[in-house]
Amino acid sequence: MPKEWGSGGRAAGFRLLAACLVAGMAAGMPAPAQAQSDPSGKPIRIIVGFAAGGPSDIIARIVGGKTAEMLGQQLVVENKTGAGGMIAAETVARSEPDGHTLSNTATSIAVNETLSKTIRVEFGKDLVAVAPQAETANMLVVHPSLGVKTMAELIALAKSKPGELLYASAGRGSATHLCAETFNLMAGTKMLPVHYRGGAETLKDLISGQMKIMFSSIAPVQELVRQGRLIGLAVTGPKRDRTFPDVPTVAEAGLPGYDVRFWVGLSAPRGTPPAVIKRIEAANNKALQLPEVQTALAAQGFSPWIGTAEDFDAFYRVERDKYAKVIRASGMDKE
Repeated sequence: MPKEWGSGGRAAGFRLLAACLVAGMAAGMPAPAQAQSDPSGKPIRIIVGFAAGGPSDIIARIVGGKTAEMLGQQLVVENKTGAGGMIAAETVARSEPDGHTLSNTATSIAVNETLSKTIRVEFGKDLVAVAPQAETANMLVVHPSLGVKTMAELIALAKSKPGELLYASAGRGSATHLCAETFNLMAGTKMLPVHYRGGAETLKDLISGQMKIMFSSIAPVQELVRQGRLIGLAVTGPKRDRTFPDVPTVAEAGLPGYDVRFWVGLSAPRGTPPAVIKRIEAANNKALQLPEVQTALAAQGFSPWIGTAEDFDAFYRVERDKYAKVIRASGMDKE
C-alpha cells in the first residue's frame, strides 16, 4: 500500500480485478437506461494524487466508474503524483469549472494545506466539495515484547519514558504519523517516529519486534493480531471495527474525542455550477449503494460514506483545522 494510507499491501488479484472492471467501464460499457447523458459528450476526469493501484486510485476507479456510468459518461482517471497529492489538487483547481474535471480529495490534501511549503491549494476557495465517498480507520498495534496489553498501559509506559518509545511511521504526514502525533497531543506522551519508505519493510520490523508500536491500517495486521503475534490495543475511528468487535476505540480506551479517520471524496474547481455538483453528488451516492461497490470498498478496508456536498465541506474544514493543530504542535511543519 502506498504511504498515503500507511503500511502493508493489498491482494494483487483484487487490484487486477478492479483494474479490469474499470477498464470495461472506461471502454464504453452501456450506461443504465435511467442515465442522462451529458450533451457535451466529454468524459469525467478524476485526478488522483497518488500512484495507480493504491487505495485512492482504486476508489476513484470503482466509485467514479459507476458514478460516470450513471451519468451516461465515461471515466478517465489521471494519476498526477507528487507533493502529497497537492499537484493533482492544483491541476483540478486550474481546470474549467464545468463538472468534467474532479479531484480525488483525500485526507492528505487537508493535511498538506498546512504541511506543504511549495503548493498552495485552499479547499473552499480553489476547490469546492462535491461529495464524500469512503472512509477507514487504523489500529494501534504493539509487539508483545513491549509488555503492554492495554492502551492505558501504553500511555503509562510512554509517560514514564518521554522521548524513548519509538513508533513506526510510513512517512512524514502519513496516516500512521498523524494517528500517533494526534495520540501524543491528546495523551500528553512523547513517542517519536521512525519513518519508513515501504510497507513491507515496516511490517517486517514490526513482526520481528525491532519496532514495537504502530498505528497501522487494519488489513495488513489483522491475521497477525488474531495469531497473537501483535496486540491490537485500539482502533482510531469513532466506532469499533466490525472484524474486531472486542478491540475498543481509542476514545473508549481513555482518550475521549479522539477520532482519526482516513477518507476520500470528490471536489471540483471553484465556480462549478451548484446544479452540476448536485447531479454528480446524486450519482455518486447511488453508486455507493451498489453491492458490488460496497464489496470492492470492503476489500480495501473502507466503508462507503454517503453524504452531501455540504456534509463533505463541513467535515473537511473540521479535519483541516484539527490536523493543522497537530502538525504545529508536533513540529511536523518545521521538519
